[in-house]
Amino acid sequence: MSPVVEGRTRPAWAEVDLDALAHNVALLAHRAAPAALCAVVKSDAYGHGAVPVARTALESGASSLAVALVDEGLELREHGVAAPILVLSEVVPGAAEVLVRGGLTATVATLQGLEALGAAARRVGTRAVVHLKVDSGMHRIGAAPEQAAALVEAAVAEPALDLEGVWTHLAVADGAGEEDRLFTALQLATFDEVVDVSGARSRTLHAANTAAAIAWPAAHYDMVRCGIGMYGCSPSPAMADGSAGADVAAFVRELRPVLQLKARVGAVRELEAGARPSYGRRRPLPERSVVATVPIGYADGVPRRLFDAGCPVLVGGRRRPIAGVVTMDQLLVDCGPGAAVTPGDEVVLIGRQGAEEVTAAEWAGHLGTIVYEVLCGIGTRVPRVHAGLGSR
Repeated sequence: MSPVVEGRTRPAWAEVDLDALAHNVALLAHRAAPAALCAVVKSDAYGHGAVPVARTALESGASSLAVALVDEGLELREHGVAAPILVLSEVVPGAAEVLVRGGLTATVATLQGLEALGAAARRVGTRAVVHLKVDSGMHRIGAAPEQAAALVEAAVAEPALDLEGVWTHLAVADGAGEEDRLFTALQLATFDEVVDVSGARSRTLHAANTAAAIAWPAAHYDMVRCGIGMYGCSPSPAMADGSAGADVAAFVRELRPVLQLKARVGAVRELEAGARPSYGRRRPLPERSVVATVPIGYADGVPRRLFDAGCPVLVGGRRRPIAGVVTMDQLLVDCGPGAAVTPGDEVVLIGRQGAEEVTAAEWAGHLGTIVYEVLCGIGTRVPRVHAGLGSR
């Protein structure tokens, strides 16, 4: 563990393996080739640290980056990242000039947004690079298919804009069922029709997220946008368990988890059978046992529900149950009768210890959610310790 983390805060941290990240980016880039790879680093790179992740991704096969917010793009620019950065949502008109001055690539989906970007670019004295987002069926953001041709025409007619790309987003490319496959095919057909009708075939076209980059070669077009796969996680259980195809599952197994969530035991006590640790005194210990206090809690992204769900942590290379309700800053672990546990011992909440492993996907299964939420939920007060590739 990094002595910097040990010295400046309580002993709880997230280790980010940049070598694993580089491995995953290279795998995805090869899978998508000849399409380019855009690395999605929104939400602080899914909780992994946007700046070091962006630099590693660009050195490992990505040619551009994508973020959700203008501020996320500006943070990368402030740290010297010069690669193209696509903002994935249309910004409010008042933010258009900030985006343009930051040299970011804009997403447009409405005539109002397009006009605001054109006006901002003229004020700045430059051309703004834009990508038109088409709603092919997810119905979140994007131009309706019947409006896309007019927006392409308007963008091309505006001298202050450079219509570089046209894109869409797939709703169920990670699914294994026939309905999901049919809907993804329908989205791609809708997108193809929009591109042909609007005359945008010569633009940079992109539709694939990680799931489609792995499982839908027809969705690769000129560029794929990969997020969760870069971080070593499957987009869905179906893609990992073979339901979406043996080839897909084999590829997913080649991905390496990038993040581990760890802490160190803060205190140890031996409690009698029947003792009820933590708030609410929810569950009695079944036998006399060693209980460890660990300085990490729900304020750090360890949900209270993990206790009820029975999700374990790793101590001494063994899976051990959480002994009581997770509190804001701490949790308690039932280490078993006579366990040789002392303050300072490592506790792994997500990651590997010895032969055992607890994954983000396991958390997601216990919590009834997805790995994206698990990773993004790890709090900002948990230090990220980057290892590998120079630990940038």
